[in-house]
Amino acid sequence: QVQLVQSGGGSVQAGDSLRLSCAASGRTFTAMAWFRQAPGKERAIVAAISPSGYSTYYADSVKGRFTISRDNAKNTVNLQMNSLTPEDTAIYYCAVSTTFAGATITTGRYDYWGQGTQVTVSS
Repeated sequence: QVQLVQSGGGSVQAGDSLRLSCAASGRTFTAMAWFRQAPGKERAIVAAISPSGYSTYYADSVKGRFTISRDNAKNTVNLQMNSLTPEDTAIYYCAVSTTFAGATITTGRYDYWGQGTQVTVSS
């Protein structure tokens, strides 16, 4: 049985940092990613990472501020978020694929999703 458990998140001030973690279990996973969904908006890619960790993708809005990483020994994927702004306020979801090997950004290529965690950034 596949299980994704997210941790981290919360409410912070603009300029602060947060770290999100996602522990996956039950299968071998390939690509891993973080998506977010702000109120009234569609779910969108934040960052993705290939199975080896060598290939990553970042949305333009988070480049230089967010860092995605993974620990294959522990089957975890993390998102370090620095210099947060109110525009980063959203529910954040981790996602894992069982087939795609690149840092894919397509929602439909991810097979399992975490429960979501709220990140709120106030000015």
